[in-house]
Amino acid sequence: MRDHGLKNEEAFARLLAGLDPQGPPRLTFARRAPAGIGERPGTLLCFSASFNPLTVAHVWLIREAGRMTSPDEVLLLLARANVDKAVSGLPLERRLSLLARFVEARPTFSVAACSQGRFVDKSEAIRPHYPTGTLLTFVVGFDTLVRLFDPKYYADRDASLSALFKASDFIAANRAPDPPEAVTALLAGADVAPYAHRIRVIQLPADIAAISATSIRTRLARGESVTHLVPAEIERLLSE
Repeated sequence: MRDHGLKNEEAFARLLAGLDPQGPPRLTFARRAPAGIGERPGTLLCFSASFNPLTVAHVWLIREAGRMTSPDEVLLLLARANVDKAVSGLPLERRLSLLARFVEARPTFSVAACSQGRFVDKSEAIRPHYPTGTLLTFVVGFDTLVRLFDPKYYADRDASLSALFKASDFIAANRAPDPPEAVTALLAGADVAPYAHRIRVIQLPADIAAISATSIRTRLARGESVTHLVPAEIERLLSE
């Protein structure tokens, strides 16, 4: 099984190498949901995160967002390049391998990689792979929501965001150390208020909001247990 995992990572490394962050927005599937959206439009819930690694907080958020949207398919999306920081921690191909293992028994879950990190580009990359009329909802943490509205990432922020929110909705969740009220305050701001009606908020329980992928990597480096911090499906693979 471990050799199979290594072969998967080699294949995923090739997949990632074929995505050019300087080129047009592009998405490549590492695993397409066998029971996801087909020829007819449906509801697509996209969770785009670093998954460095996938944690039980991610799983909790997917589940709760799913209750809000009743998706026909869930897409776990990993960006080839981040908008504001270099890739560190687990190699991207390793993260894809872990995500692929997690979705093996989830027939409505897909895993894909995208060439760019901005959500306007992710939306553009996703759309050609799904029928016209598909409802797209992104799930994000509070820190990502803040970056979404930062004008430094756009040549024309208002035009880009208008196009993005015309075609998609967002579900945002608080993360420690930010209190739940921080999300509400952000949505009330003048720059965000025009789009607030397309953003729903989830308040994470304190124990879930405090889970950190960084602390999980630290525990793994020390040889410590990460039981109850990562999904059981990938715990053994991470320990290896």
